[in-house]
Amino acid sequence: MATLQLKNIVKQFGDIQVIKGVDLDVNDKEFVVFVGPSGCGKSTLLRIIAGLENATSGDITIDGRRINDIGPAERGLAMVFQSYALYPHMTVEDNMGFSLRLARVPKAERRDKVMAAARVLQLEELLERKPKALSGGQRQRVAIGRAIVRNPSVFLFDEPLSNLDAALRVQMRIELARLHDELNATMIYVTHDQIEAMTMADKIVVLQKGEVEQVGSPMELYHHPRNRFVAGFIGSPTMNFLPVEFQDSTHEGVQVTLPGGKTCRVPVDGTGVSVATSLELGIRPEHLNLQEDGPLSGRIQVIERLGGATSLYVQMDTGMVTVIADGDVAHKVGDVVRFGFEPVRGHLFRDDGLALTSLHQHPLTGIDRQSNRAPVEGSHS
Repeated sequence: MATLQLKNIVKQFGDIQVIKGVDLDVNDKEFVVFVGPSGCGKSTLLRIIAGLENATSGDITIDGRRINDIGPAERGLAMVFQSYALYPHMTVEDNMGFSLRLARVPKAERRDKVMAAARVLQLEELLERKPKALSGGQRQRVAIGRAIVRNPSVFLFDEPLSNLDAALRVQMRIELARLHDELNATMIYVTHDQIEAMTMADKIVVLQKGEVEQVGSPMELYHHPRNRFVAGFIGSPTMNFLPVEFQDSTHEGVQVTLPGGKTCRVPVDGTGVSVATSLELGIRPEHLNLQEDGPLSGRIQVIERLGGATSLYVQMDTGMVTVIADGDVAHKVGDVVRFGFEPVRGHLFRDDGLALTSLHQHPLTGIDRQSNRAPVEGSHS
């Protein structure tokens, strides 16, 4: 496979700069996910890598070779789009082998490559069918197979699961992760769905307004977000944010006053922070615990029972927070509840959005994907 490097990539459409100096290294056999809200530039960046858009400035290299001036067909990449774009009059086998046919690959070799891809994708029984006889998940597997037979140096995926229903998306996430492990391929995947990013990636690139906010493993971003945007974007349900007041800073962390008047020392580096600094406490819903004498309180507005866990939407004086409780919790709408958290689970953010550096290194950060792909929805990690 291949390594890929982006050096100060800029893309402008007229006077509008949509990619603002992106630097990125993608290692051999790595599964990298570009994630961010609509309009952040993730698909544009992928199209620049593919050669479907030209960078205004900057360099793209594969295995150290600059490819800016090389056409898409000669870059050795294969792209899977949101749309399956299958030929309706062709069988699965013919769709998968069509690019090889255009390249005048001998028929026997072409069939061998299609059969090998079909085995990997579990499509062997479907090779004689036409697209209209396939489910959405099967069609997407055919589109992926069309990429596999080309034996590309890098696979590019542009939101390939967004047209599938929820159950099929889960199934296809599992299949794509298995496919990556089986092929040992370098893959770059674009999505707006942070659950997809967390569950599949070796490395996540979080983008906002054409800039890279943070790059890291799923667990690094989950436990050590660089700023408020990453903290709020990664994790489901989203992180809660509460205004707090600075009290003091020691080698053990920053002491703050919580809404309601109780205090808490969060183990973060308070260098440069003072009473004049506006601070927000970030705490994930799964890290809030119902406690009879908890330092925080509010009235339940909405309850979502999901079986193994229950989401409580609690109105505090400072705003709404989400608490993930046990699935059998007996509370009802209108109840006043108290809750708290372990200080080590807290994050503090300055008024410029940057996070204060944690003094606690979580044991799971930096691990490889095979040991722990990601915390899933409702995780209590």
